[in-house]
Amino acid sequence: MGEAEGFPFDINPMYEGERVRKSGMYVEFGGLTKPGFELVLFEPDPAKVHDNEVTLIGPDLGELEEGGTYAFGMIYKVYGEKIEKDLEAVIERRNHEYQSYIQGYMHLNQRAEIWIRISKDAIKKGLKSLKQIAKATIMLFKSELPFIEAMEAIYITDEEEVEKQLEEAMKIYEARDLKTRGLHDEDVEEFYQCTLCQSFAPTNVCVVTPDRVALCGAMSWFDSRAAARVDPEGPNAPIPKGECIDPIGGEYTGVNAAAVKLSGGEYDSIKLHSFLEKPHTSCGCFEVAGFFIPEVDGIGWIHRGSRVSETPIGLPFSTIAGSVGGGKQVKGFLGIGIQYFYSSKFIQYDGGWRRVVWMASDLKERVKDAIPEEMKDRIATEKEATDIESLRDFLLRVDHPVVKGVIREVDGVKITDGWGTKKEEEAPAATVKAPPAAPTGELPEDLIQAIAAMQGDPPIKIVLKDAKISIGKVILSKKEH
Repeated sequence: MGEAEGFPFDINPMYEGERVRKSGMYVEFGGLTKPGFELVLFEPDPAKVHDNEVTLIGPDLGELEEGGTYAFGMIYKVYGEKIEKDLEAVIERRNHEYQSYIQGYMHLNQRAEIWIRISKDAIKKGLKSLKQIAKATIMLFKSELPFIEAMEAIYITDEEEVEKQLEEAMKIYEARDLKTRGLHDEDVEEFYQCTLCQSFAPTNVCVVTPDRVALCGAMSWFDSRAAARVDPEGPNAPIPKGECIDPIGGEYTGVNAAAVKLSGGEYDSIKLHSFLEKPHTSCGCFEVAGFFIPEVDGIGWIHRGSRVSETPIGLPFSTIAGSVGGGKQVKGFLGIGIQYFYSSKFIQYDGGWRRVVWMASDLKERVKDAIPEEMKDRIATEKEATDIESLRDFLLRVDHPVVKGVIREVDGVKITDGWGTKKEEEAPAATVKAPPAAPTGELPEDLIQAIAAMQGDPPIKIVLKDAKISIGKVILSKKEH
């Protein structure tokens, strides 16, 4: 398809989900180390959109060092009689889909989180300019979305200009997000599905509601509704709500039916506003990863692109994302869009903000207006807690709700017992009892007897709490006085 159109690369939906590994990479754009964004702007005056024209600001592929990472901005101007401003985000999100059709070109994420890689093989086959990518992208947009009558592209690799334009793009993203905050799940009769990520995450069930933005953060309920109207056969389609099974958890018969259909039977139920029970599936494009910390009975959050390398559980964003991504429903982990923090139903089944114990500092600063005033100083960052022990100390010091037990604000029900006043039970060695050795990891009986037979003052004390222990070899020796 592609080469017949005059491009030195193939263009086909079969390449969706293709990954360009670092060993096979010629260059990359955006990602974790360089600024990057994509933006679609509707222009009501057709004279201001130069159809099929591409402008490149900054160095082209031949001027970039192989193996390097660079800033990148993609701006598309569109015109069409059927297009309105509300469709900007809809068209913008499709950039991920259409650019993924290009062989040897990897596009991940969205908005200001884009990550692009171009393969060495694509360069060897004749790819010489980013303008070729832009022209192919315009062709795909106009062929797949006929309501786009004219489209031009501005690609930017000059880092200073990318940063300048990114500031303006962020204002536009924020304006779009503000529009959705006054509408709630109970105000509408239907939600919407989004299947854009199923090429990467086949069992993902992305449900977009007024109170729950798409995991990628790029599609609100309004965006999804607009997309379904102009492109009924596209990735966004209505999901009838059906009967509300659980108003706090956000479980609906219609969503459960959609879960079965969209996941191919892998999942049959989802609570939209729950973290631990029947959580929403997580694709690969989610903006933020949440993780449960059982030692303090609380939840932590870190976002894609965070400068924080580690969390209190010892895992960076990339490892957490790898554990939950791919369209999985994993108890204890959850991917969300950043705007979900602003929802009045934010994980309300599990206590909402009263259950949040840790956030990466750059994320906490970014969503500070969403955090209730009484919780702002009670949520730790990497500056206060870098491991479980320091996190526990911090939570005790600030009297976080998880210490004495979380009372769910929406219905006043106490949903956790708290751990701040509990004392760990300790037992002397002579009274330690355990069942025979088993695959579950209990202490072997002969080890317990050996410990019990040892003499000394003070006696040995063993504290076992929710522990699974595997011991290969134990050497016991009597201390010489």
